[in-house]
Amino acid sequence: MSDPLIPLVEAGLDRPVMAQARALAQYLVDTHGDPVAAVLFYGSCLRDETPEGVLDFYLLVDDYRSFHGGRISAWANAILPPTVHFVEVDGVAAKVAVISVCAFARRMRPASFDTTLWARFCQPSALLYARDAAMRDRVVASVVAAQRTAAGWGRALHGQAAPPSALWEALFQHTYRAELRVERGGDRAKTIYGKAAAHFDALLGPALALAPEVAQWQDTRAAKAAWRRRVWVGKPLNLIRIIKGAFTFDGAADYIAWKIERHSGRKLNLTDFQRRHPLLAAPKILWRLVRDRVVR
Repeated sequence: MSDPLIPLVEAGLDRPVMAQARALAQYLVDTHGDPVAAVLFYGSCLRDETPEGVLDFYLLVDDYRSFHGGRISAWANAILPPTVHFVEVDGVAAKVAVISVCAFARRMRPASFDTTLWARFCQPSALLYARDAAMRDRVVASVVAAQRTAAGWGRALHGQAAPPSALWEALFQHTYRAELRVERGGDRAKTIYGKAAAHFDALLGPALALAPEVAQWQDTRAAKAAWRRRVWVGKPLNLIRIIKGAFTFDGAADYIAWKIERHSGRKLNLTDFQRRHPLLAAPKILWRLVRDRVVR
């Protein structure tokens, strides 16, 4: 039986995007060469169709050692992907998350305790580079899995009779609570759905037609208990990624400060010490943000 989601996902991944995003994708391929298997563009700049801010990319690679070169960097990414880099080309800034093709696919499954990947790639994204037709098919299959996982969790957590808008908004509120976020989940969920309602509504029916196991749960208590386990895991995972980023992400402190100000309005005036030693400075800053309910 043919999968009705595949042509919908393929059409979405082929969406037109701004020239700046395509230029940055080509720069990433030219710079890193053979280890790059695919480049995906997603996030707020894609939704708003603007290069203002920081463009978001996922760089899918064959293996970490061939991409990073050094063993320590490769090991750190293998243990807790992705590793994030910041680049700027012709005045356009981008955040580039590096993950292996296999790790990307694993995190799209409903059984994954890491909700961040499927929650992002059930949203609109664009495939700006794939090494060949086989790699394109693998990326499409991963994004199809993300759609199915998201729809299944939305149905399991919000009930059978929920209209699409309520299901998607409730799902994104749940995924935001499973991460350390500076955005207010309810407002952000409405924005994400509202700017791509046609995308989400068109995909929901086909996604549930061959739904993953979470959509089959009749006991919502079981679904909610399973989701609580993902919340318990998700926030520590995010915190560990922040700590890891202090070592692997050039300009991490300034990027995080910019992100916090953009989404919460809270300006962080970083000292030179905090920029040089983000790991040492992080506990005090994080405690202040949690105390003031900027980070939840």
